[in-house]
Amino acid sequence: MEFLKFLSASEIVAQIVNFLLLLFLLRLFFWKRILKLLDERKARITSEFKNIEEAKKGMEGLKAEYETKLNSIEAITKVKIQEAVDEGKIKAVEIIKKANLEAQKNIDSARADIKYEINKAKEQLKEEIIDLTIGAVEGVIKDKLTEADDKKIVEEFLKNIDKA
Repeated sequence: MEFLKFLSASEIVAQIVNFLLLLFLLRLFFWKRILKLLDERKARITSEFKNIEEAKKGMEGLKAEYETKLNSIEAITKVKIQEAVDEGKIKAVEIIKKANLEAQKNIDSARADIKYEINKAKEQLKEEIIDLTIGAVEGVIKDKLTEADDKKIVEEFLKNIDKA
């Protein structure tokens, strides 16, 4: 309260009048401009908030679309992988079948070769038996027939044995 001693009543009144005059002049000349600037700033801030909200909604939409596409890509990938696995299984079955057919052909070929070799061996054996039989018969009979007659007799004998 001591500092009020330094101020006089006329100074206080002059300060109040000056303040009111300044307030009146500011209101008269600048108040509308200041309010207009504040309103523009408020509108700009409101507009920016709306833009931000719209951007957020847009981003949420893009995010949902991205997730949907990602899920569809994953589903397509799974389908493609399953198709590749199925195709691999089919190829494996085909390869196994082909290998089995090849093995069966080899077995059949080997059997045919064996039959041929057996028949060849039988023929050789018949020839040897015929020759041995002729030799034995010659020794026993001492009467020699022609070799062609001997072979014919022995072949007929062996045929009769085969039939029996």
